[in-house]
Amino acid sequence: MVSLKMIAEYCGVSTATVSKALHDRSDIGAETKQRVRDAAKKLGYLPNSAARTLKNNRTDNIGVLYNASAGGLTHEYFSGVLNSFREEAENHGYDITFIENGVHNHEMTFLEHCRFRNFDGVVIVCADYEDAQVQELMNSDLTVVTIDYVHQNCPSISSNNIRGMEELVRYIISMGHTKIAYIHGEEFSYVTRERLTMFYRVMDEYGLDLPDEYIIPARYLSTKDAADATRYLLELEEPPTCIIYPDDTAFIGGRNVITERGLMIPDDISVAGYDGVKMSQILHPKLTTIHQNTEAIGKEAAKKLIACIEKPKMTLIDRVVIDGDLLHGQSVKRLESK
Repeated sequence: MVSLKMIAEYCGVSTATVSKALHDRSDIGAETKQRVRDAAKKLGYLPNSAARTLKNNRTDNIGVLYNASAGGLTHEYFSGVLNSFREEAENHGYDITFIENGVHNHEMTFLEHCRFRNFDGVVIVCADYEDAQVQELMNSDLTVVTIDYVHQNCPSISSNNIRGMEELVRYIISMGHTKIAYIHGEEFSYVTRERLTMFYRVMDEYGLDLPDEYIIPARYLSTKDAADATRYLLELEEPPTCIIYPDDTAFIGGRNVITERGLMIPDDISVAGYDGVKMSQILHPKLTTIHQNTEAIGKEAAKKLIACIEKPKMTLIDRVVIDGDLLHGQSVKRLESK
C-alpha cells in the first residue's frame, strides 16, 4: 500500500508537506500541491478509510433503503432517483450500501443493520413507511432523509404532487371532459393523499359532479388492480369519458382491458397517467401524464442528507418539493361542447 512517506520520498519533500498538499492546506504552494497530487495518483495512493473515520468520526458510507416488492430498482422512477442520488453522493466522496434485514446470516432490523455498518446517514427511497422497522429507523437518532414521505423527524424530498395533479386535471377539463374517474394509489400513502385531495379540489372548483363509483383505490404499479378498476368503470351505466391512473405502469393493465373490449384510445375513452416514464411516450398514442423530475429529486436528496451529516447543527427538518412537467401526449380527446 502506498504511504505518505513513499510519496514524500518520490517528491523530495516531507510527509507533513504531502499531508498538507493532499488536504489542500493554504500554506502549501499551488505548484507543490499539484506535484504531490500527481505523484499520489501515479503511485496509486488511496486515503486510509480507518484513519479518516477516526479523524472525522464518519465512515463516508450512506445506507439506502428500498423495498423491491414495491417496484424498487425495477421501476424507472425509483431507479432514476437512486441513480441521481448515487452520482451526487459519490461526487462528495460517499459510498452507498443497500440495507437488508440480515448480515452474515444473522437476522437484523433495518436500524440494527445501519448501526452494524456504522452508516453516516440513510436515505429511504422506496419502502412501506407504515412498517414498524421503517418507523423505528425514522424515529432513531440516525440522520435519515425520506423520499415521497413526510415524517416529523426527517427532512424529506418529494415531487410536487399537488401542482402535478392540479395541472393534469385542469388540462383534462380544458379538453371538454366533465366525467373524470380517478384510480388512485394506496390510501395510506402520503403521495395519494396529496393527489386525491387536489383532484377533489379542482373538480369542486369547476362544479363538476363526481359519483363515488368514479373514485377507486388500487395499488401503485399494479396492472391487475388497474385492469379490474377499468373493467368496473367501463361497465357502469354512465361510464367516465376519461380515466386517470395512479401511475404509468398501472395504466398498462387498464390499456389491456380497453383494447380487449375493442375500444380505441382516445376516440372511445380518454386516459391519463402519472410519472412520465419513457415507456409512456413510446406507446401509441403517447400517454398524457405528469413527468416527475427524478434527476432533481435524487440529487437534492443526496445534497440534503450530506448537509445533515456534515453540518448537523444547521439542519432543519424541512420538506423540499420538486416540480414536474405535464406531458400532453395524445391520449386525451378533445370533446365538442354540446
